[in-house]
Amino acid sequence: MKTIVFTGGGTAGHVYPNIALIEQLQDYDIHYIGTDGMEKQILSGQKNVKYHQISAVKFDRSNILKNLFVPIKLLKSIRQAKRILKQIKPDIIFSKGGYVSLPVVLAAKNINIITHESDLSLGLANKIIAKKAKVVCTTFQQTAACHKNFIYTGQPIRKQIFEGNKNTVFKKIGNQNKPIILFVGGSLGSQKINSLLSDASFLTKDFVVIIAVGKNNFSKVKPQNGCFVFDYLNPIADFYDAADLVVSRAGSGVINELLALNKPMLLLPLAKGASRGDQIENAKIFKQNGFAEAIFDEDLSKQSLLNNINKIMKNANFYKKNMQKCNILNANKQIIDLIKKFS
Repeated sequence: MKTIVFTGGGTAGHVYPNIALIEQLQDYDIHYIGTDGMEKQILSGQKNVKYHQISAVKFDRSNILKNLFVPIKLLKSIRQAKRILKQIKPDIIFSKGGYVSLPVVLAAKNINIITHESDLSLGLANKIIAKKAKVVCTTFQQTAACHKNFIYTGQPIRKQIFEGNKNTVFKKIGNQNKPIILFVGGSLGSQKINSLLSDASFLTKDFVVIIAVGKNNFSKVKPQNGCFVFDYLNPIADFYDAADLVVSRAGSGVINELLALNKPMLLLPLAKGASRGDQIENAKIFKQNGFAEAIFDEDLSKQSLLNNINKIMKNANFYKKNMQKCNILNANKQIIDLIKKFS
């Protein structure tokens, strides 16, 4: 039996695509290298995965002084990963990019590497990882267009995303007779969205509102008649199934799940100062393709939110038809075929 190491973490968007592939790799000895963070918690439910923990360091875009010790901490992480890889002796490494993956890839010697980039443009870690990778798989066709070892595969998606049951949500919130708007602020929640919806009465006249506020943020939004607050949506597929419209940050993982489900969406991308601008790029291309509407940070207000929600609800079929026309690749199969080819 061949051995594979998966790596990636920090946010759910770096973990769930790995799980989508793990679910279909039954004939491999599967290991996962990550930190004592979200990825460890999410992977705890995967009985066929052996988890190995390292430390990892994230580049801080908001405070340059904090990055002075990044090289020292990165070297420590690389040494930890090197010891684990020496013990496992994997045939191949699949990286989901991001700072958790970087030390694992840098520690690898004489091991084939495949990495996946979810966003339109490569993040800092994947720019480095791409130099060592046999193949860089991309979610967007444009990303793969100008590079020799880049392959457009699409985004790996877990099969349970297509198995949502809205009735489990109605058991929690009761049956509703208004359209349901689901707010998803990313796996860690969104302070901006939580603040905007601290009082959601401007929406609850015409809609039922469900808000995922993120861990430790439950007190930030006031539950009220027609507004239901959850710290984390589990399983999120049930909430997707119940929603008539999803308002979300523009992380590639979530928006490609919604695209696969043909679910109308309103995107609120993270501002450039809070990220490298990848969500802005994702939101723009989804808006250009007629899959979604987008409100950029400088224009985000209760009024712009309400106006765009009303626009999408009135024209829901327009967005659904555009999404149905989109030729979504079977990313899971394509990437698994590449894993088998290079392992």
